Amino acid sequence: MYQEEIKIPKDRVAVLIGKDGKLKREIEKLTNIHIYVDSNDSLITLKSEDSVSLFDAKPIIRAIARGFNPKIAELLIDQDYSLEVIDLKDFAGDSKKKMIRLKSRCIGTGGKARESIEQLTNTHISVYGKTVSIIGKIENVYLAKAAVESLLGGSPHGKVYRRVQERKNKSSDK
Repeated sequence: MYQEEIKIPKDRVAVLIGKDGKLKREIEKLTNIHIYVDSNDSLITLKSEDSVSLFDAKPIIRAIARGFNPKIAELLIDQDYSLEVIDLKDFAGDSKKKMIRLKSRCIGTGGKARESIEQLTNTHISVYGKTVSIIGKIENVYLAKAAVESLLGGSPHGKVYRRVQERKNKSSDK
């Protein structure tokens, strides 16, 4: 029996479990694992007869923990999809003001920046806690990550969007 433990934010435990445990059972069935939840410590224990099932389930749990809707997180069962988590502390250090400013740059007014990158790259983006997370097909996640990191580095939004569009056009020309 293989086992893996994942600590998730307290406010995401209920999301992982779902109404009457429905989502937890759905993920267990989808990935062929058993999920044990310690609500007091927000510790999730995954158990399975084979390590591949654990490998498949772990990104789904991490995605839910990083603020994604469970239906979007379930896309990760497809091997063509991946989850990328960008730690904002790498850009903001210990400054709370800088952290807030960077999160705001990624979200944009009314969520426009996040939506624009999602549409340009055909990905899903979640800004949660001290992270920006991306789910999508591997090549699209790479594009979205580059865009988010450019924004975090201070590049103007318009320039970032143009660069993403140019990269998309180059890759579709191949």
